[in-house]
Amino acid sequence: MTDTLIIGGGVAGLTAAAALAPHMQVTLLEAEDAFGHHASGRSAAQFLEGYGNTTVQALNTASLPHHLQNGVLSPRPVLILGRPGDDAAFADECAEMAATPITIQKAQDLVPVVDTGAFAMAAYARDAFDIDTHEILQQARRTARTHGATLKTSAPVTEITRDGTGWKVTADESHRAQVIVNAAGAWADEIAQRAGLAPLGLTPYRRSMARLPAPDGHDVRDWPLLMAAGQTWYAKPDAGALIVSPGETDATHPHDAWADDMVIAEGLASYQAFVRPEVTRVLATWAGLRTFAPDRTPVIGCDPRTDGFFWLAGQGGYGFQTAPAAAALAAALLTGSEPALDRECVARLDPARLIS
Repeated sequence: MTDTLIIGGGVAGLTAAAALAPHMQVTLLEAEDAFGHHASGRSAAQFLEGYGNTTVQALNTASLPHHLQNGVLSPRPVLILGRPGDDAAFADECAEMAATPITIQKAQDLVPVVDTGAFAMAAYARDAFDIDTHEILQQARRTARTHGATLKTSAPVTEITRDGTGWKVTADESHRAQVIVNAAGAWADEIAQRAGLAPLGLTPYRRSMARLPAPDGHDVRDWPLLMAAGQTWYAKPDAGALIVSPGETDATHPHDAWADDMVIAEGLASYQAFVRPEVTRVLATWAGLRTFAPDRTPVIGCDPRTDGFFWLAGQGGYGFQTAPAAAALAAALLTGSEPALDRECVARLDPARLIS
């Protein structure tokens, strides 16, 4: 018997294990043969404090000191480009990212390959960062194991039942636990159903990526993240190349996602319209799933319909940004401590809001 059994070994599950292990016995089960295989392994790895709705922003702000203290952030400003007619979307992006308008020439100074005839407005958000996602996962694993947590891969959950002594979970072997933490990402609703609970309406959305060679042989290391107003595409330096995303939000089902060739082609055409060098080669493509609740707010808290079932899901595209604060909140709620977040924010995250 373990105190808490976490289902899901992405960033949510691993950071929760790290936060909980000092206080209780923790077992984590990951279905795949490696941690962070799905959404966590395919993140664009960007921290923008103003990204997301009000509740997500509160989690971002609460997570920032932890990220800074642990050395997982490095500067990666954002350059926003807008075409004529993009005024409303451009203004929204600038407000969300605290971006300052700059001249077209300054935009080209920052990213020499942009076509200055292709856009009419530009803005620069200085306070944005790359996230070292690999280091976050490794730090969480080390902390959890240091405090005695058991972390297992290749352990897909096939059955969940409850009796008078707690939960029985069948995976690689039979496990017993007082509390289940559902950190299963795109599969979170399926895990709830296996536990006999109706789903909350969590929906996975595909987001595709393509890796391109550095345009015209430029050294792209110090370029900002480049994006179009309305987020119809974005491009980001990555290991000497550029990753370009169409920024799509196509609803789908839980699965090991792959990039849609047509979506990639449309996204690259949109990107191509803003830059001078022709896209002639794609090095690789992939896709991930960003899972949202109906109100686009994460779901963190105890399910009111049964004892000992805790939700840590629906992080959408904000999982790494918000992980420290989300894990701290989970630990506070499960240990009976006072959460660091204000009560209104905690209430907005509560799964009870989605249960009629």
